[in-house]
Amino acid sequence: MYIPKYHAFTDEPALLTHIANHPLGTWVCLADGNLVANHIPLLLDGAHGPHGRLIGHVSRANPVWRQLSGGAPSVVTFMGPQAYITPAWYPGKSEHGKVVPTWNYVTVHVHGTARAVEDADWMLDMLTRLTDAQEAPNPAPWKVSDAPSDYVQRMLRAIVGIEITIDRLEGRLKVSQDEDTADRHGTVQGLQQIPDTQAQAMAALVHKALGA
Repeated sequence: MYIPKYHAFTDEPALLTHIANHPLGTWVCLADGNLVANHIPLLLDGAHGPHGRLIGHVSRANPVWRQLSGGAPSVVTFMGPQAYITPAWYPGKSEHGKVVPTWNYVTVHVHGTARAVEDADWMLDMLTRLTDAQEAPNPAPWKVSDAPSDYVQRMLRAIVGIEITIDRLEGRLKVSQDEDTADRHGTVQGLQQIPDTQAQAMAALVHKALGA
């Protein structure tokens, strides 16, 4: 990924936190000589290897898992807040007019090797942990064990586990750092007027970067 120095996002704990907070990954792997993309929720497991691993699953009907023999080079992207930035928010628009639109975003890329896992105990543990992580905010969280055991076993036979060992991580934090200070303040004010969670999150990030 191209990362200008002023957009560098390198703090590994922060990168891992970003993944945990935005678990739906776009997984791209090299399978039988072709690039294949899938969108799957993934759980970050930091207890394996120097950078940890990602675990999740795909449908058994998805042919990708059959193409992972020996491990497949992979990239997984995790997008965070994003927002269109209009130059109409910039004081510079009326001062000199030399302004253009842009798009702010935060993303983390994971590079690693993917393998398929068919072990039923492994998959049950993965599903339990993945579910528990996503259900945690709920006042009455659902658990895998709430479902009948025979139904869970039937569902397990319909999926295949995916494990991606993390080799390295890279991130890009594009939050108007390269803009004029006044224009950055204008961006914050403009984003704050949009009743959208993405815009509000981006406003907070641009404001935070102003104080860095």
